[in-house]
Amino acid sequence: MKESYVNLINIRRKVFSTIAKMAYDGSDLSELEKASFEILPNEVGIYRDSIFRERAIVDERLRLTMGLDARKPTEYHRVTDGISEVDVDKTQFIEPLVNVITHACEACPTKSFYVTDNCRKCLAHPCTNVCPTNAVSIGKNRAIIDQDKCIKCGRCKETCPYSAIVKYERPCADACGVNAIDSDYLGRAQINRDRCVSCGRCITHCPYGAIADKSQIYQLIKSLKTNTHMYAIIAPSFLGQFGPLASPVQIFEGIKQLGFRNVVEVSLGADITTLHEAKEFLEKVPNDIPYMGTSCCNSWTLMVKKLFPDQYEYISDSASPMVETAKHIKKIDPDANITFIGPCISKKLEALREDVKDYVHFVITFEELMGMFVAKGIELSEIEVSKEIQDASTLGRGYAIAGGVAEAVKKTALIIDPSKEINVEGVSTLHECVKLMKVAKAGKKNGYLLEGMACPGGCIAGPGTIASMNRVKKAVINFKNESEYKTAFDNDVIDKELRIK
Repeated sequence: MKESYVNLINIRRKVFSTIAKMAYDGSDLSELEKASFEILPNEVGIYRDSIFRERAIVDERLRLTMGLDARKPTEYHRVTDGISEVDVDKTQFIEPLVNVITHACEACPTKSFYVTDNCRKCLAHPCTNVCPTNAVSIGKNRAIIDQDKCIKCGRCKETCPYSAIVKYERPCADACGVNAIDSDYLGRAQINRDRCVSCGRCITHCPYGAIADKSQIYQLIKSLKTNTHMYAIIAPSFLGQFGPLASPVQIFEGIKQLGFRNVVEVSLGADITTLHEAKEFLEKVPNDIPYMGTSCCNSWTLMVKKLFPDQYEYISDSASPMVETAKHIKKIDPDANITFIGPCISKKLEALREDVKDYVHFVITFEELMGMFVAKGIELSEIEVSKEIQDASTLGRGYAIAGGVAEAVKKTALIIDPSKEINVEGVSTLHECVKLMKVAKAGKKNGYLLEGMACPGGCIAGPGTIASMNRVKKAVINFKNESEYKTAFDNDVIDKELRIK
């Protein structure tokens, strides 16, 4: 997906780097009015039917990257309207996080089944025989599906011996595991805020780039220019994101060159979370709670809270690795201003929670970080540095890959209590997470440790990633095996009292 949607990625990167450069240069924000012309200087549209439409869409991307709302096509606003609200050096979040750029949306048809030219009008006519609403008939050249009668059950598709019937689905809706994509009066995508958990799958799957999230890079850079206590914490899926020639230590040094005092692996916080969740599982399951869900993926926990509220109490009370890493830094430097860098946009919402906002002050994605590198002209592979990174254990670094959280918690719990029998089940994608929770709610996962990841394959495929999942997975595995610590108990960076078995 990342490689095949290269045109969209290029536009997004140009927008991020444009806003980042304005922030670093201290440019007058009235310059936003002409930024889309600088990004798209052509006379003829490259990607759409009109250069004017292309620029209008880029204008909305610029606004969202500044943290502003996308404008409605029915209302007149200048590109810079509301800019004073976000021209600050702290997070200034205006809900909602995920937005549809309405004039970029092509109003794709919703779920339907179509008969292709593969149909041979066979004698058996199985498609007509299995249809419960008589929506399928045999026409002159092929079978015909009456869309008014069709209930989208898919039986005709399943029974066709020639695979002549195909399912068509709106890409954003197909990717959404919580059915949060509705339609407006013109058939354009519209997000149901009551169901949306800000996983970002709709953003990555829309081939028109019609859905985007808000950014904090402008406010972050302003803070970097004035605050000397800026720290970055980077998620374990950072490996492989910035090209095969950029080593982990070069990435850390590149982040420092942006203005950060220091960079710490979030895998350190993963080790702390592992210790907490292992002890919590041993203490609570099954006497106090029937099963326990891990707490690391914010979209997974939001999904449980919204769709299975009666099961939410069974999600671990432990803070996520992001929060635990930030707390660790705060103990060392109480004045620390902390930025989480990762693959996830849902973390932007997690950082706004009352119990988190004093620890994590900004959240950006790897893609947004790349925009900052471009704006500053930083070429990671050319940085000379020799220092090694040893913040976390092998198990902590494995959190980025689906199954890694549960594996770490189970192995740690068994070190504490080898006699304990621990059943584990983990799934990735919200479609599978919902299925798992239905089974858990029915009482069929009692005694289990459940891991849910909103993205396929885990955090290595988050919406804010740059590289392909397979490349990142390989890099993460190599890096985790380089750790001096095998488990969280071995990690002497963590306070000794936390490592007591």
